[in-house]
Amino acid sequence: MSKEYDVVILGGGTGGYVAAIRAAQLGLQTAIVEKSKLGGTCLHSGCIPSKALLKSAEVFRVASNEANEFGVNTGDVSLDFSQVQKRKNQIVGQLHAGVESLMKKGKIDVFHGTGRILGASIFSPMPGTISVEMDNGDENEILILKNLIIATGSKPKTLPGLDIDGKQVLTSQEALEMKALPSSVTIIGGGVIGIEWASMLNDFGVQVTVLDRLERILATEDHEVAVTVKKSLEKRGVTFRLGASINTDSLQKQEGEVTISYQLDDQVQSVSSEKILVSVGRAPVIDDIGLQNTEIQVENGTIQTNKFYQTKDQHIYAIGDVIGGLQLAHMAEHEGLFAVDHIAGIKREPLNNDLVPHCVYSYPETAAVGLTEQQAEERGINVRVGKFPFKANGKALVNGYAEGFVKILADQDSEDIVGVHMVGPHVTDLISEAGLAMVLNAIPWEVSSAIHPHPTLSEAFSEAALAVEGIAIHM
Repeated sequence: MSKEYDVVILGGGTGGYVAAIRAAQLGLQTAIVEKSKLGGTCLHSGCIPSKALLKSAEVFRVASNEANEFGVNTGDVSLDFSQVQKRKNQIVGQLHAGVESLMKKGKIDVFHGTGRILGASIFSPMPGTISVEMDNGDENEILILKNLIIATGSKPKTLPGLDIDGKQVLTSQEALEMKALPSSVTIIGGGVIGIEWASMLNDFGVQVTVLDRLERILATEDHEVAVTVKKSLEKRGVTFRLGASINTDSLQKQEGEVTISYQLDDQVQSVSSEKILVSVGRAPVIDDIGLQNTEIQVENGTIQTNKFYQTKDQHIYAIGDVIGGLQLAHMAEHEGLFAVDHIAGIKREPLNNDLVPHCVYSYPETAAVGLTEQQAEERGINVRVGKFPFKANGKALVNGYAEGFVKILADQDSEDIVGVHMVGPHVTDLISEAGLAMVLNAIPWEVSSAIHPHPTLSEAFSEAALAVEGIAIHM
């Protein structure tokens, strides 16, 4: 069977389904092709389930180790990991049902199956028609389209020699489905995902070792922020082996134990644990989707687009992790909105990566938007820095966690805020104010002039803005 659409979206993750909703709002006949479940990695094996586990880990840590500081004696505290997983699955299920409901509300056709791009044929003089191999065994559906958006997302990267068996050697995807917690885990990779898992598992009482070939964790974050997170995790018992050259061929498995060797400081060392978690980034999913039938260019494993997210075949767009760059769900979402608006002839300013917030949901949390001091220097921007510690913030002390700070970078010439970096309590929620300030080209004086309620954590942002001028009140 064949059907015709204004827009077909290949992939129903965050970027894909948000693009479909916008297209439907604009009156475009729209369809999504999704081989798994609507919501994609973020909803089912990434952002949402991992944050649900992180919250359970936080509650367990507080009840076990910190409640008595508040005058609450909890006695013996135990963990029911099956209930932890049940709660996670309930949250995912509720959100998944919500996405499905939005598809019905927008009258968006959803095809559950594997979609592949066809070349020019009797269906269309241009490549882009989608053939859908249906999950239910029905004959293929042929979707004839005016515009195609590729939003097939990404999958965990692996290392040669570290075959993912789902039992002793895992990626975050398999780790999310663990039936029981291991006694110990070696995490290979000190990036965002690796550090979130290190923090979570440590809070659950798991012995954690982090290996990374780099000399520091969270390499894309502000240096002071990364140092603060590392010190906090070390204080809680996480072991780091940084600058380690990992020998993947050395992997040895025994019942209940897996061992891997690495070279550090010219010495060969090894670490044994119950499981290994491989967290070395994510790779775009673009194999077997029919790119060979198009003029689409691929470089370094990512689809190349212009600033409007058009590929070389200009009626075919690509968004999200498949185009590289910032592999963030909220970035994919806005790329999808932009692409659909461009299809509909709505003119918008191209997205600015400097205005995209990014967060790490570890304990402590980190959040940032804009340039680091090093990036500003590389661009020839002289900055003034204002920093305010949470230990001088009343709400942070009331909450029982005052580690970390807010740092604001302002251009000395224009006075515009060019970067904000936070580490500490609830900074993943606080960062949006900083993002808005940068969108509006705010200067520190304007931020400090906005009255922040007391006592709140948000006061730290106002104080950091004053600190840029050297006139912080509570420091």
